[in-house]
Amino acid sequence: MTLATTATLAIGEMREFASFSAAEQRYIKRSLDVGMARCDAFRLWGNSEAESAAIRRQYVAYQDLKALRDLIPQEGTIGEIERLIGKLIRVAAFDLEQGRLESFSAFRFLYERLLGAEVRAYLPAAFCAAAALPMIRPENRKVLLQSLSEAAATAPGWSDKAPCFYPEFVEDVEAA
Repeated sequence: MTLATTATLAIGEMREFASFSAAEQRYIKRSLDVGMARCDAFRLWGNSEAESAAIRRQYVAYQDLKALRDLIPQEGTIGEIERLIGKLIRVAAFDLEQGRLESFSAFRFLYERLLGAEVRAYLPAAFCAAAALPMIRPENRKVLLQSLSEAAATAPGWSDKAPCFYPEFVEDVEAA
């Protein structure tokens, strides 16, 4: 991939991230810190007891991320998909239950970074399954399921290009 192509992809990803609500942006950055062990999320994001408790729950929920990365189907057989999808739905349900991801786009953006480009084809199914669970408040369930576009749900193929942009905590912005 050329430098110009990489730059173009990164700018597109930055624009997409900028289109998310402030709450979604914050949750994505925190989730990447927790899921990729980029820093001490408690120190960086835990500005209240409730926030620290939420981060603790997220660390527990994200324990399966490494295993999920290894379970992404190589051949696309039903057995491979079966091993992936249950764990993926469980982790996705945790994130959607938090009420901070308001759309499939934000969910996809986060999970492409947590698990890699290879998981893209499985994200619409995991998102729909997780969003339809009774643990998701009915008003959120409706908004989430309506956010999945027909194009995303019926895509004939998925890019295997790895994400270029990984948003991070910015002290001046987060403190405000």
